[in-house]
Amino acid sequence: MKELEKISRRRKQAHEKLLSLKSKVYEAFLDMEQAAFSDGALAKKYKELIAVGISVVIDCQSCMQWHIEQAVQAGATKKEVLEAVEVGIEMGGGPATVSARFALDVMESVFGEL
Repeated sequence: MKELEKISRRRKQAHEKLLSLKSKVYEAFLDMEQAAFSDGALAKKYKELIAVGISVVIDCQSCMQWHIEQAVQAGATKKEVLEAVEVGIEMGGGPATVSARFALDVMESVFGEL
């Protein structure tokens, strides 16, 4: 759990620093993120679940943590998140099973014991 707290803290610190520096690129990224994850033909929950699977494939721990938490806030169940992780495993093969270990840790922190 300390690892998850460290990742969250570093993500928040970087976010604040980039905002304080008035990074136009970062501000544009935040606008794009808002547009990408807003409800549309797909609800935010499903977009976040897609991002969970992609995060597993690209092995981005911060991304896995963020998108799992966002998916749950958008109403995703433990089973839905697990299936998104499983899709990531299928798409990424053996290396994605290593990423999935981290995703399971995040799920445990969000849902409690799995």
